[in-house]
Amino acid sequence: MEVSKLEEMNLYPEIIKAVEDMGFEELSPIQVKAIPAMLRGKDIIGQAQTGTGKTAAFGIPILQNINAKDKSIQAMVLCPTRELAVQVADELRKLAKYMHGIKILPIYGGQEISKQIRSLKGGIQVIIGTPGRVMDHMRRKTIRTANVKMIVLDEADEMLNMGFREDIETILNDMPEARNIALFSATMPRPIMEIARTYQDDAQIIKVIRKELTVPKIEQYYYEVSPKMKEEVLSRLIDIYNPKLSLVFCNTKKMVDELTSNLQGRGYFAEGLHGDMKQQQRDRVMKSFRDGRTDILVATDVAARGIDVDDVEAVFNYDVPQDDEYYVHRIGRTGRAGREGMAFTLVVGKEVYKLRDIQRYCKTRIKLQPIPSVYDVTEVKAEKILDKIYNILEEEDLTKMIDMIQDRINEESKYTSLDVAAAFLKYLMGDDKGEADIDRAYSDFGDTGAEEGMVRLFINLGKKQKIRPGDILGAIAGETGMPGKLVGTIDMYDKYTFVEVPREYASDVIQTMKTSKIKGKSLNIEPANRK
Repeated sequence: MEVSKLEEMNLYPEIIKAVEDMGFEELSPIQVKAIPAMLRGKDIIGQAQTGTGKTAAFGIPILQNINAKDKSIQAMVLCPTRELAVQVADELRKLAKYMHGIKILPIYGGQEISKQIRSLKGGIQVIIGTPGRVMDHMRRKTIRTANVKMIVLDEADEMLNMGFREDIETILNDMPEARNIALFSATMPRPIMEIARTYQDDAQIIKVIRKELTVPKIEQYYYEVSPKMKEEVLSRLIDIYNPKLSLVFCNTKKMVDELTSNLQGRGYFAEGLHGDMKQQQRDRVMKSFRDGRTDILVATDVAARGIDVDDVEAVFNYDVPQDDEYYVHRIGRTGRAGREGMAFTLVVGKEVYKLRDIQRYCKTRIKLQPIPSVYDVTEVKAEKILDKIYNILEEEDLTKMIDMIQDRINEESKYTSLDVAAAFLKYLMGDDKGEADIDRAYSDFGDTGAEEGMVRLFINLGKKQKIRPGDILGAIAGETGMPGKLVGTIDMYDKYTFVEVPREYASDVIQTMKTSKIKGKSLNIEPANRK
């Protein structure tokens, strides 16, 4: 975000610092209009879709108006789902990172109410909740609204679609008269306007309606990954497709620096580009990219403006973009001047819903692809080297080389020319990433007793550790990003468990899960032995 603009709003320096840490480089249109209005104490109606920065638009004014010394509830955000409530709470905690004494609590059904009551008794200033559970607490008097100064209805149209209108009105009727209401909704049906007229006072209407954009003819793919595997999957994709020039997009400056450093550590010719860099430094990086000395440019959306390089063959969305329009701008950097282009997006968990919004907005199809295994990368590398070898065989005079190899083979009679060719291939492919070891350990699983196309894995946890099949399924899907529906048979015993996963995911499941925990218990996971 443009911190200078936030400073003009006389915000607490702690909020400015937190925004800087989050690394966003500019205010979105909804933030530019909503934050000053809410800081002035205006009721607002914000018409904006998901992915436009709504959470910070209402989160910043909420935090600016909280009295940290007062332990009563001072602000409430109503959300349609538990997932959104948790997401909003996480975002607000990031914004309140340097504000001491501010407590934020998500309240939703499905979680033990006794735990929520215990947390509420400790003193909470900001509640993020679903209407049903908030009403439940209000009936129990565990949520008291006498000191609430600000109420936000987030995704109000979704709440109405889910039948929450009566609950919302019950909650609003219990609020003090001296309070502000901010209502955010992607659409403005009549019931929304009726709530606005009844409960808001001369609300300022803020519309951020974006024109629909279509994308050029670019092959678009996405991969469901765990956070831990993002860098590894990106590396595999770069190795397999080997684009001449690549653009990798991150949402924050901090991630640009971190990813650039890690890619350089893996041996790639990568450079970063973001708003904190001096112009001279930016010019040097761009010249290196245009000249082909840098193969991979890692950038934020704002820093990438003005990049006009025709030879970009692939765009990688390391982070799913914050805004649907950013996706269009990002992938439009490839496939220029009639060339073919590719776009790859790494999706973690519930970001898949955001990707669906992007597809609807762009009127395009982004295809789900299986994560390439280390074996796939090795095979592609070998094919590329062999293609070059065959070109040399067709175009070069190799008489001198043949004589040298023949002389050596005659000296070392235990090796054939085929052995020497295989050793040359191994030498040229290199092993600096330990790929051979990983291949042996994870790619050739042999017969593990699983169904065809699956690998049966052994886990050293079972019923005696109070582990259930759902815990195993949830851990694998949550940690690896693999869709849970792909997990096969789970056979659970007292002290261990067998679980079947698709062969193409098995390496990633083992690599990711071996550093994970289930219900706080460390685990050992490995290919099962055939019974």
